[in-house]
Amino acid sequence: MADFTGVDFLELEDLHYSDEECLARDAVRGWVSKEFMPRIQEHVRQDGSFPMELVPQMAELGLFGANLRGYGCAGMNNVAYGLVMQELERGDSGLRSFASVQGSLCMYPIHAYGSDEQKEKWLPEMAAGRVIGCFGLTEPDFGSYVSGMATRAEHRSHGVWVLNGTKRWITNGTVAQLAIIWAVTDEGVRGFLVETDRPGFEARDLKGKFSLRASVTSELFLQDVEVPDENRLPGAQGLGGPLGCLNQARYGIAWGAVGAAMACSDEVLQYTKDRIVQGGPLAGKQLTQQKLVFMLTEITKAQLLCLHVGRHKDAGTLHHTMVSMAKRNNVDVALQIARKARDLLGANGIVDDYQAMRHMVNLETVRTYEGTHDVHMLILGEHITGMRAI
Repeated sequence: MADFTGVDFLELEDLHYSDEECLARDAVRGWVSKEFMPRIQEHVRQDGSFPMELVPQMAELGLFGANLRGYGCAGMNNVAYGLVMQELERGDSGLRSFASVQGSLCMYPIHAYGSDEQKEKWLPEMAAGRVIGCFGLTEPDFGSYVSGMATRAEHRSHGVWVLNGTKRWITNGTVAQLAIIWAVTDEGVRGFLVETDRPGFEARDLKGKFSLRASVTSELFLQDVEVPDENRLPGAQGLGGPLGCLNQARYGIAWGAVGAAMACSDEVLQYTKDRIVQGGPLAGKQLTQQKLVFMLTEITKAQLLCLHVGRHKDAGTLHHTMVSMAKRNNVDVALQIARKARDLLGANGIVDDYQAMRHMVNLETVRTYEGTHDVHMLILGEHITGMRAI
């Protein structure tokens, strides 16, 4: 257990990024700086607004389903994909969430659990950004406790399913053309592809968010929504279906949190060098350097954890608890880094000319979704001890 992630078996070539991985990272970093950052302030000042005009460019960069193969997807390895998520969240958690939901939570289940017909119909359109997806799992009364799902799908005659229920905290719900809806059936949990223009389907934006303001967050209502049996994901049976999707998304989040931390650290390092306090740069003060060293150390550790987990994912040796460790640790330290950066910015830290406060409040959401900080602690605790905590 002391070698939880298999460090004993590391090879030297595992410890650095390949040229292809660096190219993917640098291309997305340049695009985020040029195209996204000039827009982010405007969309944060609005409520629930995402720059949809950038979707074609994101598709052109191969950001949708980037680590999937075939069907117009980029086919990156998982480390390159992680670096892409890092650079998107260096811009904003909402930007990474848009790509993560589209790829990991919507395209992945079709790719992993769908029929050949479903894959051919939907994946090329989603990779090209012509169809946007949303992932309908979380409900008003059940978040991390997926087993409490109340949405039901009843199998009627003539191969028709009728869905009833409510989903909440759904990214992209009101801009999506396709919803992946998870529902309880007489045979357990099943996944359904639901076109959002079907009668009885309604999506409404959730307003008043302090966090993830540059992201569309919605509530979905399904009242007697009929879908044909051909819209059921044939390979998804039981809770393993949605949980498999969540593991994909959590992996990207672990990398994305590093990007948010890097943005805060880079910004505040330059700020403290330029800020003159008591006759010298703020960066020359002991307490400032203590915070900056903490940031650098934790970012480095988080990068190494992501890299090692990514190598496991590419090798097919990944265990889901490794992803829980990476998501839990990296989001937690990123949030600490954002708070320290905001503190060093002083009064300037509360205005949106600087990034730290935006990343800080975003990370409060990231700490909660895709399994809360404490839920991942319990996942790891059960794995370590062999006992489910009560």
